[in-house]
Amino acid sequence: MPEHYLGIDTGGTFTDFAYLHQDQLITHKRLSTPSAPEVAILDGIEQLGLTQLCEQGKLIIIHGTTVATNAALESRGVKTAYICNQGLGDVLEIGRQNRRDLYQLLPSKDRLNVPGDAIFELDVRRDAKGKIKPPLKATDLEALKSAIQAYKPSAIAINLLFSYINSDDERAIADQLSDAYFVSRSSEVLPEIGEYERGVTTFLNASLGPLVARYLERLQHAIAPSQLAIMQSSGLTLAADQAAKHSVRLLLSGPAGGLIGAQTTLSASNIMTFDMGGTSTDVSLIDEDLSIGQSLTINGLPIPVPAIDIATIGAGGGSIASIDPGGLLKVGPESAGADPGPACYGMGGLKATVTDANVVLGRLPVDQPLAGGLRLKTDLAVAAISDLGQQLNLSVEETAAGIITLANERMAEALRSISIQKGHHPKDFTLCCFGGAGGLHLCELCDRLGIPRALVPAEAGIFSALGMLAARPGREKTQGINQASDQFSDQDLSRVVLSLSNASRQELAQEGISATEQEVFLDFRYLGQNQTLSIAYQGDLHSASDQFEALHEARYGHRLATLTELVSVRVRLVGRPRLTQLAGSPASSDSPLSKGKSEGSERRSGRVASNLNIGSKIEGPIVVTGPHTSIWVAEGWQAERLSEGHLQLTRGRPQA
Repeated sequence: MPEHYLGIDTGGTFTDFAYLHQDQLITHKRLSTPSAPEVAILDGIEQLGLTQLCEQGKLIIIHGTTVATNAALESRGVKTAYICNQGLGDVLEIGRQNRRDLYQLLPSKDRLNVPGDAIFELDVRRDAKGKIKPPLKATDLEALKSAIQAYKPSAIAINLLFSYINSDDERAIADQLSDAYFVSRSSEVLPEIGEYERGVTTFLNASLGPLVARYLERLQHAIAPSQLAIMQSSGLTLAADQAAKHSVRLLLSGPAGGLIGAQTTLSASNIMTFDMGGTSTDVSLIDEDLSIGQSLTINGLPIPVPAIDIATIGAGGGSIASIDPGGLLKVGPESAGADPGPACYGMGGLKATVTDANVVLGRLPVDQPLAGGLRLKTDLAVAAISDLGQQLNLSVEETAAGIITLANERMAEALRSISIQKGHHPKDFTLCCFGGAGGLHLCELCDRLGIPRALVPAEAGIFSALGMLAARPGREKTQGINQASDQFSDQDLSRVVLSLSNASRQELAQEGISATEQEVFLDFRYLGQNQTLSIAYQGDLHSASDQFEALHEARYGHRLATLTELVSVRVRLVGRPRLTQLAGSPASSDSPLSKGKSEGSERRSGRVASNLNIGSKIEGPIVVTGPHTSIWVAEGWQAERLSEGHLQLTRGRPQA
């Protein structure tokens, strides 16, 4: 049995590695190769000296990938045909009547890029009980097959009404086409009510699947015979050869690793996290336990799949600062990425970024190389910031401070959205940061939100890669029900749960995994409503319905004098964790460093500390450096290295 584990998190700017063998932890970070992500991975494996272990099949790799995420965000999926019932070809275009900007006179519409000639309607229909009327004709199937061949797609999405009750028609269509195309069936991808959400999710799954498949095939071939598992948005892993089939479940593949790491390694229960990398920042909240939602949003489109509750904004170290048409400074969402990167990288980038601003303000030590031996160049950062400053009639330091202020406010607003807007006060939480850039903004985010305590985990710079080592293999399956609760018995429910459980166990068994835990969740709503609430099922359907009503009252302030409806059943099966404990290595010497305040234009002599010993305390203003990250300890804050290797930051000077 292999005992060599490697977590890999591929981001837009950097690719992070965490190798664990027994009690030995080795970390590594290098620039990503966005056009071929596997190149950075294979180079990293070689640089870590793990090539031989890979070739011997002794390495287990758990990987968080952004291939599906980036393709979805940029609408770069493969050419995809969409098959639906006759008369429903415009469902994806019409969507729901929700508007993100209620008072926008000319609102932009969130829609999939599905051209009219990509839609194929079939004269087949089932009613709400799954009964056929009219039936699917063999001649219609042949005509469909010919039309699809003429369109020449790379993938096909099939979404028929009530397929979550009876999937026979979707299966028959797939059987005719799956030999020549990558096919996604809505009855397999999302067997729930809601033809629009089901259609969006199935279409995305189909359009992303071939991209994910090609990438993982290249990577798997290169690392064979070692094992490769892929992180899902829910924090569970699945085998690489199954990932393309479920590509829509990989949209938060990378960020999920950091949350698993936080849950595994940090003892505090109330934590807000922010994972700031080179391209984006992901924020989440752990209130005693991770919150697993049943939907996420990409480009404003609803994707009802299991996912850790994460909010993402386009503000990272590589976010580009520019001037908007009104003459005001703005930051992001455009990013310099890994190529060409921020101006200070010296790789051809000319536009000012958040990283350049931190260099100008003296918060990134230029004498310490970054990943791959990359050395920051202050003169290039100053030149890029200066160009902006001249247009704004501001000094270089004032412009850099403004960039940091705007980036911080965008991140603070994201943190408010997961705390204050959901009934939590930030002061009751510890703010935990990870990702290579997070520590530079930690204190000022705490000040903005009134948070008195912050935490930087050991190995924060590669924390998502480290967290992937603790992720558990698992499956989550759903079945739509849509019946009044009093018309569905516990016996009926047991049969549904058993069917979903058996299907998940078979898939896990193909990976050599035995399920050790099972959770069942029921989605309820009042009859006539649209939104659902999820309740953990403990064996009593009546009790679960009562819990739904109590939760509805707690959340919305009232109950309704109407029947409750069981909308869907969800079963979550997980195997044993590969690792139950993650190693951490704590990292003093002082050297001159200039520093600046983000809220002002002051620059004066400061300090930098590295390898802060356990139990050591140090007061700001100072930069504390560690492996793959730097932490800006602002004035009025102090930092202490804890026994676990984490760095704890508290506001206020220590008492004498």
